[in-house]
Amino acid sequence: MAKNTILVVEDDNALNEMLRFLLERHGYAVLQATTVKQAQAHISSRIPDVIVLDWMLPGISGIEYARKLKSHPLTADIGLIMLTAKSEEEDKVRGLDCGADDYITKPFSNNELLARIRSSLRRTRPQHGGAEFEYRDISIDPVSRRLKIANQVVTIARKEFELLYLFLRQPNRVYERAQLLDQIWGKDTYVDERTVDVYIRRLRSSLEQYGYGELIITIRGVGYRLNADI
Repeated sequence: MAKNTILVVEDDNALNEMLRFLLERHGYAVLQATTVKQAQAHISSRIPDVIVLDWMLPGISGIEYARKLKSHPLTADIGLIMLTAKSEEEDKVRGLDCGADDYITKPFSNNELLARIRSSLRRTRPQHGGAEFEYRDISIDPVSRRLKIANQVVTIARKEFELLYLFLRQPNRVYERAQLLDQIWGKDTYVDERTVDVYIRRLRSSLEQYGYGELIITIRGVGYRLNADI
């Protein structure tokens, strides 16, 4: 069986080497970079399964790079774990807004990092099964990950796609944030419930230009559901 590949982007050489040793010892193939330029060189020849990305990097910051990775179709679905000394909630939300799937603060335990990588790999494996579904003029196919609105192909990020499919299939169901985390991120996820709010906001923004900005509504004190009235 082929090894999962982890790209470590960390400008602290000692920490970068420690992470390489740790990950290789646990059966991963490791690519190392200390700058965004080096990271891009690796990605151009080999797409990793997970990227462990430091927040503070020389030149382009990890936050800026995360945004670029998640905006490009070739790298949008790669699991992205931000590695940083910043631990305030607003910093975590900023990282998630830029596309990070998970967030770990320094100092961290080796076991915690390994668990988060395993969790990221489970979440980013392709999900098979599920039928193409139509709702009004929206057509969504979970197998090919194709979304059309009014016969126009719409490109959205993987988590936004999965959230939309879930809501469309259950138009009358109200989902609590914890239920959405279980369904989309997995029961063993390490991200908190604020993550759901971030991705719902991004999904609404993606749908707004097609007239569906209010398709997902907030049920105050509970969670979210599809707005069947529009």
